[in-house]
Amino acid sequence: MNAESWTPAEFEARLRAVPEARYHNRHPFNVRMHAGELSPEEIRRWILNRFHYQRHIPIKDALILAKLEAPELRRMWIRRIQDHDGRRAGEGGIERWLRLGEAAGLDRKDLLSGEGVLPGVRFAVEAYVNLCRLGTPLEAVAASLTELFAPDIMRTRIEAFERHYTWIDSEGLQYFRGRISQGRQDSGEALEMVLEWARGRAEQERAVAALSRKCDVLWALLDAVDQA
Repeated sequence: MNAESWTPAEFEARLRAVPEARYHNRHPFNVRMHAGELSPEEIRRWILNRFHYQRHIPIKDALILAKLEAPELRRMWIRRIQDHDGRRAGEGGIERWLRLGEAAGLDRKDLLSGEGVLPGVRFAVEAYVNLCRLGTPLEAVAASLTELFAPDIMRTRIEAFERHYTWIDSEGLQYFRGRISQGRQDSGEALEMVLEWARGRAEQERAVAALSRKCDVLWALLDAVDQA
């Protein structure tokens, strides 16, 4: 017999429990970052490799967008691409990440070239893009729910950088500041979609599994950076 579906409250609690236990704020590298224990070289290595993830966010969102059949959902989701790519040159989250790199002493050309990106980071990012390409709309949207915890980690990160990494110009932290409100909005919309779509127990479990895999991606990315 099919297992009984979780109630909406139970399902949401199970979704939230995944990043609560496995979000990358718990990774030793992030713990050391927020404690002010990273060297400038380690910070730059993280910025360069994380940029490989950042530049693929609008790509995975375009793949999700193509799966959405309702115009109102496409209108909502396309905002995520615009948030990262910007509506015009010189705007958006990718541009703000490039400015973070420059504030930390990296050359914009080096970031854009992709040279120096670790194999483990490339593998992790490819795994996430493929999850969004090959998974169901439910799985692809559920994987984005790590955003539920993004505002908190952004606040912690801003405080850590302003306290411990004063050699980085404060203007370079605009990406983190912007993600507080954007993350709250994005996760709220995605959570509503997942709760609406996953009515049966099997669908609910697939959504939880997709979110778990996304946590694996973020953890694996930091493993590669930390062990380099």
